[in-house]
Amino acid sequence: MIDRFIRFLKDLSDAGPGGSGRPTDDPRIAATALLLHVMDADGVRDKAEVEQLRPLLAEMFELDEDELDDVVRAGERAGHEAVDLYGFTSVINRHLDHAAKLELISIMWEMVFADGELHELEDNVVWRIAELLHVERDQRIALRQRAQPAQN
Repeated sequence: MIDRFIRFLKDLSDAGPGGSGRPTDDPRIAATALLLHVMDADGVRDKAEVEQLRPLLAEMFELDEDELDDVVRAGERAGHEAVDLYGFTSVINRHLDHAAKLELISIMWEMVFADGELHELEDNVVWRIAELLHVERDQRIALRQRAQPAQN
């Protein structure tokens, strides 16, 4: 998963800023804000989720601890300022192809299952994001099933 996420972030980095000068026009910030939104959907920012996200951001953007804090704050700020998910997904739709959108949804599912459980609010948020990114229902479900831990 880590290699896939790093490749995904590199693809976002290659897409570049959206042009209006606002951080949310940058697909990297939009993706980070969406990932943070998914992490927070159940009302708990689980340590396992944070431990997956922060090192990936640091490695991708070659950030020291202070810079990493700034990036996470920018994603959080953008998320808090947003009135809906559409602003972020529209940035993603403008900059990423369908394969990259599927990769983002896959990463979201892995973040959801990082704590070992699927909360209905997390499921709903990923479903709404997938719909806004024009990811078909069967693709979203297949990605969830792939990410879901095996049940004993």
